Amino acid sequence: MSTGFDRDRGEFTRGARAIVVYPDHGDSSRDAEARLEETAGLAAAIGVVVADKVALRVRNPKPATLIGSGQVEALAATVRMEEAGLVVFDASLTPVQQRNLETALEAKVIDRTGLILEIFGERAATAEGRLQVELAHLDYQAGRLVRSWTHLERQRGGFGFLGGPGETQIEADRRLIRDRMARLRRELDQVKRTRSLHRERRQRAPWPVIALVGYTNAGKSTLFNRLTGADVMAENLLFATLDPTLRQISLPGIDKAILSDTVGFVSELPTQLVAAFKATLEEVVSADLLIHVRDIAHPDSEAQRADVEAVLTEIGVEEATPRIEAWNKLDALDDQARAEVIEEAGRRSDVVAVSALTGEGIDRLVSTVADKLTAGHRRYRVTLDPADGAGAAWLHQHGEVLDQSVEGDRAVYEVRMAPSDHERFITRFSRA
Repeated sequence: MSTGFDRDRGEFTRGARAIVVYPDHGDSSRDAEARLEETAGLAAAIGVVVADKVALRVRNPKPATLIGSGQVEALAATVRMEEAGLVVFDASLTPVQQRNLETALEAKVIDRTGLILEIFGERAATAEGRLQVELAHLDYQAGRLVRSWTHLERQRGGFGFLGGPGETQIEADRRLIRDRMARLRRELDQVKRTRSLHRERRQRAPWPVIALVGYTNAGKSTLFNRLTGADVMAENLLFATLDPTLRQISLPGIDKAILSDTVGFVSELPTQLVAAFKATLEEVVSADLLIHVRDIAHPDSEAQRADVEAVLTEIGVEEATPRIEAWNKLDALDDQARAEVIEEAGRRSDVVAVSALTGEGIDRLVSTVADKLTAGHRRYRVTLDPADGAGAAWLHQHGEVLDQSVEGDRAVYEVRMAPSDHERFITRFSRA
């Protein structure tokens, strides 16, 4: 049986056989089996066949190999038995640990950071995404004396960290890496300026921005498609969505709002990626409202919530930013658990139980979002010339017209809107 690994050329093919290892230090709130399943899902996201999953209790991490010598020997036997060419450690490995483990196991070894970087390298579909991934990978590579797993850049035909077939691997010389990183940062700064201009235009409109955030595979893209009628990639696949997507939606009392679908978060998200993707996540930082989509059927749902909140804090999202939790995947629960989740959500004003797949609870989510966004709106009585179509359209676009009538030669509108919008109306339509 082929392992999917060519030892002479140091390359993998899709279908490579791998062993997933979770070093359990006993200090995590997560279920070890759920953590193994998550890492196996990450590996499957780039076409790796997981031959076996192993949880190892690590009481005293070893500087040379992380795990104990007896565990190394047992793991080597498993690698030989399963004919695996790759071992994925769900942990952060030092370059020395990675090299020593590769020697002892006679297989390629990558850690959690390297695996996530590979996935992001494959998922990035836009020029900005590619720049961000390459910058993150170079930052990771700069501190390492061993090569990371670069085989897929040959297969992706340009989706890898430095491009497609025939191109050299990432420069070993650290000075060249630093030069390349400097160029990437300049290019990303230009992207950031362009994004800022787009945001300024929206703020002048201004349309509220709603950002979907959540753990990877929580169902954000499915919910995004449900709310917008879009066709964003939504699969039962970790990191199915990488590049941000913006769509216009209408809400009760709000003629237009911008909904943003963002990359899913994950526990122990590599710091290189958090830094590199800050430009992308600026839509989250500046959002008027966050919808935190949670996979309420997942055994580690609460731990995932904490991970997402930690990343939000790290990227600069203020605690004061209004939030709604969408407890998703009701369809994945049994009847009793589903009833309990719906009952608990019903007791809270900031939680809505939904199924993005079936549409259950979506109407309540939409109305809750609208209520949050219009919480500071007031009722105003304004008048216009009956022939002033632009003014009437402006009122409908920026507020909720409750009633309208004609008094003499004036059109009278009862409208609910934000105080700032009322001031703008007065300034723009001076006869109001």
